Amino acid sequence: MNEDSLKKKLAKLNIGGLRYFDSIGSTNDEALTWAAAGAHDFSIVIADEQTQGRGRLDRKWFTPKGSGLAFSLILRPPASLLPHLSRSVGLAALSIAESCAGLGLDPRIKWPNDILLNDKKTAGILIENIWTGDSVDALVIGMGINVYKTSVPPAELLQFPATSLEDALGKEPPAREELLFGILSAFIHWRERMATDELIHAWEEILAFRGDQVQVQAGGESQISGELLGIESDGSLRLRDAYNKSVIIRFGDVSLRASA
Repeated sequence: MNEDSLKKKLAKLNIGGLRYFDSIGSTNDEALTWAAAGAHDFSIVIADEQTQGRGRLDRKWFTPKGSGLAFSLILRPPASLLPHLSRSVGLAALSIAESCAGLGLDPRIKWPNDILLNDKKTAGILIENIWTGDSVDALVIGMGINVYKTSVPPAELLQFPATSLEDALGKEPPAREELLFGILSAFIHWRERMATDELIHAWEEILAFRGDQVQVQAGGESQISGELLGIESDGSLRLRDAYNKSVIIRFGDVSLRASA
């Protein structure tokens, strides 16, 4: 993967701009800086290696050279989508999942921001915003996908089992440029439907652990258990607790696991 091959592959997509790096600390950091300086909508920052990649809750994201996909999209949402920005993580997750499904795999979205293959984490999403006053001016959506086996961190560094596309396929995956094209194409498709029930239904359809008992750690020491029912219209998670009452889990300092 290099800048020329990326430009050639993405030529059919109406991207706002491209910045490629052989190595970078964090694509999200670069994208935030670029967005603040006026980057166009749907501009992309991508790197062959990340040395300070991060996920949600300041967790590290492992991206050795030549091993995975690490990129960040800059979006400038129109006024019509501002009420639906809480769905952005579902938009990104569906885009990755649809690309995986196109390879013959069976992805599941682990709420709120991970994609699982064979119950193991294969991709993660980190969304950060740039504000103008009390309105979001730009979103930076960082995505990291484990493509080759070498992208999977050592077991002692994992908080959740992980895998790669190569492991899940049992063979070498398509070139990373091809994978990126598939994800971005799906992203364009779902972005046009971001304000519709279609996106929520599609997200819910491949939701990991739906119908199962789960435990949600919601900040501090608070833990909530219940049956995972689905997704609310704003992207929140809906559970049914032991008293048959509906419980809504909002985005934030939360982590989800299936009950033992």
